[in-house]
Parts: sequence; structure tokens; C-alpha cells
Amino acid sequence: MKILLTGATGYIGKRLLIQLLKEGHHVVCAVRDQHRFNTSKYKDAAGTLEVVECDFSDKSGLSVIPPELDIAYYLIHSMSEGGDFSKTEKQSAENFREAVEKTSAAQVIYLTGIVNEEKLSRHLNSRKAVEQALQSRKYALTALRAGIIVGSGSASFEIIRDLAEKLPVMIAPVWIKTRCQPIAIRNVIEFLTGVKLQAFTYNRHFDIAGKEVLTYKEMILQYARARSLKRTIITVPFFSPRLSSYWLYFITSTSYTLAKNLVESMKVDVVAQPNSLNQQLGIPLISYREAIQLAFDKIEQNDVLSSWYDSFPDHFHKRNVWQYLEVPEKGCFKDRKQRTVTNEEETLNRIFGIGGSQGWYSPSALWKLRGLLDKLFGGVGLSRGRRDILSLEPGDSVDFWRVLYANREEKRLLLFAEMKMPGEAWLEFIIKGNTLYQTATFRPNGIAGRLYWYAVYPFHFFIFNSMIGRLTVDEK
Repeated sequence: MKILLTGATGYIGKRLLIQLLKEGHHVVCAVRDQHRFNTSKYKDAAGTLEVVECDFSDKSGLSVIPPELDIAYYLIHSMSEGGDFSKTEKQSAENFREAVEKTSAAQVIYLTGIVNEEKLSRHLNSRKAVEQALQSRKYALTALRAGIIVGSGSASFEIIRDLAEKLPVMIAPVWIKTRCQPIAIRNVIEFLTGVKLQAFTYNRHFDIAGKEVLTYKEMILQYARARSLKRTIITVPFFSPRLSSYWLYFITSTSYTLAKNLVESMKVDVVAQPNSLNQQLGIPLISYREAIQLAFDKIEQNDVLSSWYDSFPDHFHKRNVWQYLEVPEKGCFKDRKQRTVTNEEETLNRIFGIGGSQGWYSPSALWKLRGLLDKLFGGVGLSRGRRDILSLEPGDSVDFWRVLYANREEKRLLLFAEMKMPGEAWLEFIIKGNTLYQTATFRPNGIAGRLYWYAVYPFHFFIFNSMIGRLTVDEK
């Protein structure tokens, strides 16, 4: 089959792509940033891969969609965006529908949320509106409605993980008693691939969910038991939505915008209406406890295929973050360091393993303080970590940095700062000959930017000297 896949760089899309290629399909990935798409990862796949660059919020660039298609997947959403994301979501869906109507596609498959309650959150209302916008007489629409998705790197799993791992005693809002029906990411992929060209699914919607209906409190406590952690949760009624959002934002690695939307959604029961789709497709449902274990198996094997942390915020796309691939020279402050490399392989391992659990090869207290300050000012903080402890790809997040360029053969890594600051910052590592060059670049924004640089300069002495020293020392 020839399949159009949108959202191919997202959490679900990356995993679905692997399965579709494994099945031998020709997959056309529609992405907003080709820089983020590493085609070399799929060169040995059974199927064939084609990549086109387009933004479905702008219909003028959708002529790149090939006319010959069998199926199209719609996996685009804007839950973490600020502003009127519902308007953006609906416009993108309408543009997608018009583009696919010009092709030979017989079916569109849409992954959305469970919307069975009369009173829905703004996010779930938007998901429902998108489903309506995707309906067409030119093709059949199959909508799969899921609740909480549990898997290594999923937003829900990582938030539950943060809460259970960090808080022995938790003072929680009343929405922690809201009911939901979680589903394993493995089952989600099975449903998405299982409904392909299945006529009985045409122009219908199905709730897909796991075996159990649980409250968020039960999900956290079951996670804790699976990890042999003793946890106590006390619910209190006086958490306002704003306070709940800040509570989730500061304790977990989510952004404030996403936390705000999650809190709104978490006040609504997300329970599936019974259906026999899993039996018709021969899909055995995975329990929540099994889903947790599968997630940790992947984490322990360092085999996390995708992470929600790596999704680009909308403002990054709008300002074209890839323009920062060329590090500026003029009007910037620079901290340049160089050291002789005695063991190139080990130094490269450390460079491409930087951040996350490994840390930054410099005083961790200073990095933690910077992460806390970033959170206080609405930034991403230091808790995102990294998807893979051994390798990096363009677009990956590493704590409060974003990977712009990563090429081990060229011995170069370039990071761009996503932390809150009055300016723009880069951190580059490159080995030439037997010398490692480490450069921190800061382009200030006005007087505030200059004052910021001089304020943090004393800390840079300790941080960057320690960093390059530990990157190049041969401890063997």
C-alpha cells in the first residue's frame, strides 16, 4: 500500500512508521521540518520511505502530497501550544481533508481522544471538532478514540513516573479521583495498523482502551507498587485549576501550557464505550500493570523509540529554529575552551552522552539551580532528560537544550538553548585533529541580555572549565 503519514516525527508517528515499513508499505511522511527526520534510520526497512515537507496549517504548500494514495493517517495535534489551539487544529484538519480529497485515498485513519461525557475539556472539544472536520464523501473516515496512552516516553507515563518517583507523600487535587481507561502504546499501534482498509470500520468511530477502568490515583499507586515504592496520596478540595496546573508543572517535566490543558482534561472521566473491535482484529488487550512493565523493559534496554519531550512547540516552527544552525559571530558573547584529546573515542562517547542521567560534567548544583530558575520563569526546566542515553539526533531534547546538529563522524554536536533568557544561546562541541573545541555563544537581547551574561559569567568559569576537562580526561 501507499500510505500518507502525518505527525511522523511525533510520539505515535515514529512508532507507527516503523511498523508500517516493517509490513512492507510505501510510506510518505509529511513533516514540517525535514531537518528533524533521519531517513538513515530506516534504510534497511522492508518498505520504502518518502519524505515531503509541508505545514497543514498553510494550504498553499500542500501540493507536495502525492495523488496516488491508498490510506492517510492523521496524527496532528496542538495540545501543548498556546493561544487558540482549537482554531489551529480545525484549520489544519480542513486543509488536510481538502488535500486528501484530491488523491485516490480510500480511507483516513484518525487517532483522537475519548469524548463520551456531555461536558468536555477545551482539548477534547477540539479533538471532537477535528473529527467532524475530517469527514468527507471522497474517502471513508475511521476514528480511533483513545484515553491515557501508556508507554516508554509517552506524556502520561512520564508524568505518572515523575509523580510516583519524586513524592513519597503527595498532596493532590480532587481530579486525581477522575476515572480513565489507559491503553498500552503497543495496543494503540496494533489498532492503527489493524483497521487499514477494513470496510466494517469505514465512517465509524471506536473507543480503544485497555482492560481496566482506574482513577489517576490508582494509576499512580499501581505504578508505585510495580516499582516497589511506598506512596501515600492525600486529596484536598482547595486546589484551583491554576494552582493544580502549577503543581503539575513544577513537580513533573511538562510545560505549563501542557499542564494547564492536562488539568482541564483530567477533570473529565475518560472511559471507553464497549465494542468488539479488538476481538474482530485479533488484538489481545494489555493490562495497565503489563504496560508499565513493557515501558520499563524498553527504558532499561535503552530502546525508547520516541518521546513526547522531543515534540517541537509551535513557536519553534514559526520562527524556524533551523536558522540557528549557523552560529553567529557578530554581536555575541563567547566562552571558548580547547583541550587536547588523548582518547578520541571516549571523548566522543561523553559528548554524545551529555545531559540526562549522565549530567553535564560540571557542578550539578549549578545546573539544578539554573533548571529551577528556568521553571520559575515558565521554562522547560532541567527535568526532560533525553530519549536515548547513547545517541543524539537533530530535534532531540536534552534537558533544556535542543539538538540542532549531531554527527559523530564529523565529531560535532550543536545545541540550542530552550531555557528562558534575554537572548539566544548555543553550545557547540567539535574535535579537530587532536583538539576538542568547546564554545558557548550568547546573543543578547538588549541591555537585559548583556546584564544577564555578566551576571552568570562567574558561574561559567566553573561550569565550562569543568565540562571540557572531564570530557577530555582519559580515566582508563
